[in-house]
Amino acid sequence: MELDFSDRGAPSALLDKVDGVFGKADILVNNATYCVEASFRELSAELLSKHCDINIVGTCMLSAEFAKRLEGRRGGRIINLVSGQDKSPEPGNLAYIATKGAVSAFTKTMALEVASLGITVNAVDPGPTDTGWMSDETKAYLKSKFPLKRIGTPEDAGRLVSFLASDEAQWVTGQIIHSDGGFWS
Repeated sequence: MELDFSDRGAPSALLDKVDGVFGKADILVNNATYCVEASFRELSAELLSKHCDINIVGTCMLSAEFAKRLEGRRGGRIINLVSGQDKSPEPGNLAYIATKGAVSAFTKTMALEVASLGITVNAVDPGPTDTGWMSDETKAYLKSKFPLKRIGTPEDAGRLVSFLASDEAQWVTGQIIHSDGGFWS
């Protein structure tokens, strides 16, 4: 389903579609993101607003709507993807880092708010992940920053997301887990 999370109706539209096709969902993975690199020189209100609409408003409102739909049922999982912004600065990417930092803060507080519903909320920082966007130059540069001497894969992130979605993770909540192969910048 193609969806623009800058559209305020997107969270309800998505969950309505899921409910109609699969029934009530009890696992939500927030992986939608927007990123245009910009330093303080290029940063504009419009650019920051676009990042906020998708990375913060979309994530927060989808999570809130999801939790509301789970009220009266027992349990659920919300898993947010973040980008390690709480580990180190990333000059030249102010709007993205600010908005992903907000998702980290949201994760911790949302976990407390929905705990009584049996919903866990966590975030995963997969580190730089080879999803097809990296040039050979970028891969060579990044590989030296991984103690394991390889770039992360979507499967690496997927294994942790699968665990957090499982019953085995029912005691894990409010965490930002850096599953990034020891990546350092």
